[in-house]
Amino acid sequence: MDYDIVISGGGIAGLTAAAAFASSGFRILCVDPTPPVMDSTSEGADLRTTAFLQPARDFLHDAGLWERLAPYATPLEIMRIVDAGGEKPEPRVVKDFESTDISDEPFGWNLPNWLLRREMVARLRELAHVDFRPGTATTSLFTREAEARVGLSDGTRARCRLVIAADGRNSPMREAAGIGVKTTRFGQKALAFAVTHPIPHANVSTEIHRTGGPFTLVPLPDHQGRPCSAIVWMEEGPKAERLFALDEQSFEAEMSERSCYLFGPLKLASRRTLWPIIAQEAERLSGQRLALVAEAAHVVPPIGAQGLNMSLKDLAALRDLAIASPDTLGDAKMLDAYHRKRIADVRARVAGITLLNKTSMISNPMLRDARAKALDGLYALKPVRRTLMQLGLGAGR
Repeated sequence: MDYDIVISGGGIAGLTAAAAFASSGFRILCVDPTPPVMDSTSEGADLRTTAFLQPARDFLHDAGLWERLAPYATPLEIMRIVDAGGEKPEPRVVKDFESTDISDEPFGWNLPNWLLRREMVARLRELAHVDFRPGTATTSLFTREAEARVGLSDGTRARCRLVIAADGRNSPMREAAGIGVKTTRFGQKALAFAVTHPIPHANVSTEIHRTGGPFTLVPLPDHQGRPCSAIVWMEEGPKAERLFALDEQSFEAEMSERSCYLFGPLKLASRRTLWPIIAQEAERLSGQRLALVAEAAHVVPPIGAQGLNMSLKDLAALRDLAIASPDTLGDAKMLDAYHRKRIADVRARVAGITLLNKTSMISNPMLRDARAKALDGLYALKPVRRTLMQLGLGAGR
């Protein structure tokens, strides 16, 4: 056998998988058609950020990644929910969910995606068991009971015991295995970019609800001596496209108003990116000699830092099964166990985040008033508030 595991996809989930499984002693091939962009100023750099929630840290530590990432990580100590659904874009309900209510640790830590790729690739270079081939795509999948054979765009084939599909929402490996998906489209798009602002963020992640979707500011380290945040701004598709096309001065005026000036006037600190918002889940999380993880398995709107943290739970479950029985890596029993272990949580979180997103899109004034009252009521009940925070971190799953 050429490898124990072939990982299709070299995004953040794929690179994490390569580090985690290689650190556990498995021989890994990881391929991706696009070489990772590892500098914020380079064309094609992913300017979004990822918030790793508390449970992710131990997994990243085991993979040898946390030590590299920790110096760059901004702690998230408070999650602030702001309802600004009145006639004017101004706060009318503000509620702080504080990590100290449930833990001595922050909720999580935020890092830029381009930097994650840089540090993860550096970690792979340290590992003898990893063959990382950026610029190479998977082109075919042939499986039998004993092995899988993966065709690659460089004309070679790789034999392995397990294929991990970490190749995105349009996963070629999932399609090759004939596994269907259920997709929900919201008619939304999201703008992602970084800003500076005169008022410090104080390590508070702020989610502002009005209409069209949440406007979320996530803390970053200072930029050129000024407080800095990453923003994901979700809006109805046509409005998002109009915003994306605005000149810088006009865009800054609109985003400052949408932020309710909570941090003062916002100034762009990066270029803007735009992408469509969907929810998606695979019918199954496994096939013959194949495991689906991350966006190949599930896609959710960027609310509550759930996306990649769901992906890390996929990887942790799969790694634990592999370590428990390395001789049966990739067989039907192991992959059925993986599907059973993750499918209920995946379906519950996709459904829950889909509902939250639809609620955040509300434009009817009466329904916006109801949303504000619901936030007020839920927050007032401390046991409910604590439970919501624990569920957000993945407790009990």
